[in-house]
Amino acid sequence: MATLATESLDSSNRGAKRLSEQEINDLLVGLAGWTLVTVEGVPRVEKVYSFKDFQQALTFTNQVGALAEDVGHHPALLTEWGKVTVTWWSHDLGGVQRNDLIMAARTERLRNG
Repeated sequence: MATLATESLDSSNRGAKRLSEQEINDLLVGLAGWTLVTVEGVPRVEKVYSFKDFQQALTFTNQVGALAEDVGHHPALLTEWGKVTVTWWSHDLGGVQRNDLIMAARTERLRNG
């Protein structure tokens, strides 16, 4: 996970390719709690984080938002009392690319320090 989190994002989109289910699952092995889900026919990687209360969940949401804004790659964030669901995928590709797994790893690093 540490290696994935330190990789640079490919922002060119020229070399961007949608990963296969096997490629995604191979990378998810190093990301505890992250799963491959399909929503409206589009593969995504997702994790639900638990918190003591709404304020902690909101703080984490804002931290993930800042992380995403810094690199111009944004997740879906669902903030509820005591939990935040973070979902990464690449809209343009209609699925998951390596950038999404890099951002999942960075989200994990953000949460775990």
